[in-house]
Amino acid sequence: MGYYDLTKAQRIELLNKIKKQIEIDIDNNRTENIRGYSSDNDTYIRKNVYLVLGRLYRDNIEQRKGILKTLEVLLFDKNEKIRQTAAYTLGEIGKVDFDNISAMLEQILNDSHHSVKNAVVGTLKQLGEKNPKPTLGFAKKHLHNPNPQIRQEILHGMELRGRTHPEEILPLLYSLQNDEDKNIIKMIIHVLGQISYKKSCLEKVLVHLKTWKNQLLVNKALKEIIDVHYRYAKFSYISPEKAEKHIKKEFDMT
Repeated sequence: MGYYDLTKAQRIELLNKIKKQIEIDIDNNRTENIRGYSSDNDTYIRKNVYLVLGRLYRDNIEQRKGILKTLEVLLFDKNEKIRQTAAYTLGEIGKVDFDNISAMLEQILNDSHHSVKNAVVGTLKQLGEKNPKPTLGFAKKHLHNPNPQIRQEILHGMELRGRTHPEEILPLLYSLQNDEDKNIIKMIIHVLGQISYKKSCLEKVLVHLKTWKNQLLVNKALKEIIDVHYRYAKFSYISPEKAEKHIKKEFDMT
């Protein structure tokens, strides 16, 4: 039976049980309960683990050291669900204390499992939105990592911050415009599309794109930006028709 198959009262009871058993693990330098819940097949059980750990870290200073020690162990667990949960926990903690998780975040950037890599991207997105200054510093540090998959994770992870502050993200994209990896170029185009349709973003993106040297990428990005406005018409600040007309005029597209 999954978490949301339970009644509301049963979910509250289970959540209290999870919290209590996690605290027991932390206080006794153990990981059995945390590992058990972190490896559960139910996504929402695992989600509760990292939310609980994040709240404990935020609200209980005396437990912070134990939580960090636990995460250092979980990040190397052979079970990818446990490593995934640990990655999301770093995101919860990093919202209030980036410095103490930065080394572990660097470590998990190298994880090769797709579910963990997705968790890292999700974590970077949350951190970029909630604690942008150190997150942007972290992104700049790893933006030119020799591993293209890590470069791709970093770019993707900056997406949410770019939707509200594109001027902070555009220079990062610019610096990789001539990357030799085709997936990096695809990710740049994707992120440009995603940061273009929110309030006050389109014009900033277009002005910046006029300074780019890779015209082939720019042309593909402009088409993606137009397409995004149509795909997300209900959420776009500017109507798709108006956005398309403006873009084609600014870049003399026929």
